[in-house]
Parts: sequence; C-alpha cells; structure tokens
Amino acid sequence: MARVRLFEPIEVGARRIAHRVWMPPMCQYSALPSGPTMGQPTDWHVVHYGARALGGAAAVIVEATGVVPEGRISPYCLSLHSDEQIPAFARIADAIHAGGSTALIQLSHAGRKASDPVDWAVEHSRRWARQAGRDLPISDQRDHELEWQTVAPSAVAFNERLGTPRELTGEEIDGLIRAFSDAAERAMRAGFDGVQIHGAHGYLIHEFLSPFSNTRTDKWGGDFEGRTRFLRRIAQEIRSRIGDEAVLGVRLSGTDWTKEYPEDGRDGWTLEETVRLARELARPGTEFSAHEDARGVDMINMSTGGNVPDARIHGGVGYQVFAAEAVRTGLHDAGITDVPVSAAGLITGAEQAEQVLVDGRADMIEVGRPLLTDPMLPHVWAVRLRSEMAWPDPYLRGTARY
Repeated sequence: MARVRLFEPIEVGARRIAHRVWMPPMCQYSALPSGPTMGQPTDWHVVHYGARALGGAAAVIVEATGVVPEGRISPYCLSLHSDEQIPAFARIADAIHAGGSTALIQLSHAGRKASDPVDWAVEHSRRWARQAGRDLPISDQRDHELEWQTVAPSAVAFNERLGTPRELTGEEIDGLIRAFSDAAERAMRAGFDGVQIHGAHGYLIHEFLSPFSNTRTDKWGGDFEGRTRFLRRIAQEIRSRIGDEAVLGVRLSGTDWTKEYPEDGRDGWTLEETVRLARELARPGTEFSAHEDARGVDMINMSTGGNVPDARIHGGVGYQVFAAEAVRTGLHDAGITDVPVSAAGLITGAEQAEQVLVDGRADMIEVGRPLLTDPMLPHVWAVRLRSEMAWPDPYLRGTARY
C-alpha cells in the first residue's frame, strides 16, 4: 500500500489518534426542547455518532452543546448544564468508543444567535432552492413558548429576526467562564476524551473576539487583549479542570470577511488576529496560570465567518483552507510545532483532502456534510487512495463495489 498522509496517525496533546479524517460538530437539532430531559441526547444521537465512528472517522466531535440552557443555538440543541445530563451523554461517548474512534465534544454558547427556531419544512425548501440556484428561504416560524432572551458582549443584534441581545454584566461573564469549565468536567465524567471550545461562527466567544459585535469599553472589550480575554480565560479554566491527559481544542473563525477585503472594509475579526490568538492559546504564559510552562490548547480547528450576516464570503472548493494554512504557518514560525491545525469547508474528495495535507496547509481534515449522508466515507476514501484501513468484519461482504 502507498504511504498516504491522510491515514497516518497524529499526536494531539497526550493522545495518539488513528488518522487524520475527522468528523466536525454538525448540529442535529434533535434533543427535547423542554422538561426534565431538556437538552439531553436521544437515541438518534447515539445511533448517529456511533455510526460515524464505525464508519471510520478517527475522531468524532459531538455537535455544539450548550454550557447553559440559554446557550443552545436552538431549543432542540444539546446542553450539558447539569450533572443529571451526564448519563445521557455517556451513551454517546460509549457508542463512539465502541466504533473505535476518539470521542470529543464541542462546548458552546450561542450568544446573540441563540434561541433560533428550527423549521424542517424550510430546510426541505432550502434543499430544492440550492438545486435550482435560487435564494435560500429563511424561517419566520417561531415558538414563543420556547424562546428566551439572548445575551451578548454588547447589545448589538445579529439581524432583525433574532432580535437585540442583552449586554452581559461582568459578574455574568465570570459565571459563564465557570459554566464552560463545569461542562468540560461533566464531559470528562461522561467518558469523553476531550473537549473543543466553540469560538467560531458568530456565537458568543466569537462575538467577544470581534469589534464588529463587541463594543465594550471595560476589560472584556476594546483592544485585542480585552476582546480575547473571555476565550483565554475559558481555555485556562477548562485546562485546570480536565488536566493534561484530556484533549483540549478550540474552533476559530479565521476572519469576519470584512476588514481585510476592500469591497467591505468594515471593522471585524481578522486573520492576523487569529494567528496571534492561536499562538497565545497554544502557549498561554503566566497571565492566567501560576506556572510559566502551563499547557495551552492541544489543537486549533479552523473555520471562517458567521458573525457578520451580510459579509461577502469568498466561497468555493476548499475555501477555508487558507485560514488553516495561515494559522499553521504562524504557529510553526513561532516554534510551535506540537499543536496541529485542522482544515474544513467544502473538502469533499479524498484526493483534495490528501493534497491539503501533503502541501503542509493543515494537519487534519474535518469532513462535515458528506459524512451526514455517507457514514462510511473514511473507508471509501482509504480505498480510493489505496491506503490500508481495516473494514469492520461484518461489512466485508459489501466492499466489493469499491
């Protein structure tokens, strides 16, 4: 068999992960929205994530999970806000491990983009609109009994539909930092191998990072140090709670697609700032730790956008790989070679994914939408690239077509 970069093992923190094709967080909007089991995973989640592990994804990152109920993206999203949630999440971790994969979970607060309705009829319409090349419809359907007042670093609305959030107080910010670390500890107790902090896509942490959405003048806003303080504090608190053996990652949007682009030019989060932040998260120093050699994050998972609703995103095949490449180069230039960086965003083919790694633009590939409808995709890619990857024995009779 040929040497294939995509299917080589990779060291992430203290953990060795089987290869470099991973499943990123992809919301299922399938949790119960209210009552005593609000936010708990269901049988759907267990089967869904177990199947992707069995399908060959080396690491499965469970979808955005609110650290408090008000942090859910929608009323139908997961939430790990109390110890009572732990047994239900343990079922997912067990299913992923049974499939042979590393089990990770994304911890999130949706901020001003929380309390968003889910309208499956509109989603079906969006599918046909994509195929017809038409504008995508937006849901106006809302269940007011399930809504809640959203919060953000500043009272700046994402759009008219989601409404204006309430500005967080300093005391509330401290409470949310504790909520992130509490949820991380619960994830460990549920059997997960690590956590990913969601700092991208216009959700609460990203809202703090960007001057487009953060207009505060206290220690949580203003310059780079102020705007990044919330995320850096969260990362340090989580590390102190989960220890050095667990994987700690962070997902970042590399750019708001505004300030760096002449056709827009509005203030926003930039790629240069992302590189600087990635270095500080990897090597946090002594600002929030008594130890100069305090361990930072173990990996950076790159994306872009999500914070400016009318930004012009330069889409296309592999359109976000540039952000992963910039962060990886910035880390290496600073002598940080032990914090791998993943790429995502319209990476849909085995050869394309392999080339990204061969060219040194990223260390892992996260495959989202293709894995939703083809859970065996990592095995199929291994066959295409003539790599050796063992199929589950009960499925061998179905491999002749590959």
